[in-house]
Amino acid sequence: MSMYQVKPVSPDIKIDLPTCMYKLPNIHTRQENSCSSDHALQNGDVDPAVRALEVRQDEIMRKLYELKAAVEGLAKTVTTPDADLDVTVSSSLSSQSSSCDIFKATKNLDALLGKDLGALRDIVINANPAQPPLTLLVLHNLLCQHYRVLSTVHVHSSVSSVPPQLLSCLGPKHADSYARHMFQLGFTLIWKNVPKLEMKFSVRNMCPIEGEANVARFLFKLLAPYPSDPAVATLVDSWVDTAFYQLADGSAKERAAVLRALDSALGRGPWLCGTEFSLADIACYCCLSQNGSTSATAANVQRWIKSCENLGHFGPAKLLLK
Repeated sequence: MSMYQVKPVSPDIKIDLPTCMYKLPNIHTRQENSCSSDHALQNGDVDPAVRALEVRQDEIMRKLYELKAAVEGLAKTVTTPDADLDVTVSSSLSSQSSSCDIFKATKNLDALLGKDLGALRDIVINANPAQPPLTLLVLHNLLCQHYRVLSTVHVHSSVSSVPPQLLSCLGPKHADSYARHMFQLGFTLIWKNVPKLEMKFSVRNMCPIEGEANVARFLFKLLAPYPSDPAVATLVDSWVDTAFYQLADGSAKERAAVLRALDSALGRGPWLCGTEFSLADIACYCCLSQNGSTSATAANVQRWIKSCENLGHFGPAKLLLK
């Protein structure tokens, strides 16, 4: 007999105590469609709360990715001496096909510019509005035909005014310009009072490139490789230097000598460096058009000018010269 006897205050409750640490369903007796909710999570299904958390995490990561891309792009302009940006004017996205065989295949940007770490590859160019870089406008047009290019034009505080045609030289503003992650390449043109055109691509891994000829070489290699034949590659470089240093900035005597050399070279083939259109043709055409020497030229040069214009690549340069 116990010392203290307490009457029960509730009826007998049967408690099913566990007999093992982990309880698993019997897969031999379970029917295909008779899985209970207690065993659902043990058969590969995901808890709805966990699934909702994953969706939310993916959305947060997407927004962080966009923010990182925007900050990395601005770091090349806002935090560097070349980037007192006052007015954002235009941005464009184009995916047209090229009419020239040499530009058919899109190049691998990872191989050319390094691995993409989440930030938009942004090419920042400072140019003087008194000397518009026609060659770069042509190359920008070609880049837009092969890559998704985010093109923007800014005006530096050192420039008091810029003609409207220079503000819209890279095309109209695209509706998705805020979403930098949608683009493969950034092309930022800053009208600034600089003595010589300069380009910055990577402020940490690369020094600025000065001179329109050198920047044109950099941009052209994003479209097509230089000729594998060293003699042809040297000939291309020679024509590019001749275009910028003699045809564009040379004396009247030097320009006359270049025009005679052009007539002689074009008498041997359709293009300056053989059977393929090259950077030499782009540079010489733009410099020839900029100094207004296209009308008083020989027959071979006139035929070559018409061939260049028939390609359609020089539309932006022609519009700027009007």
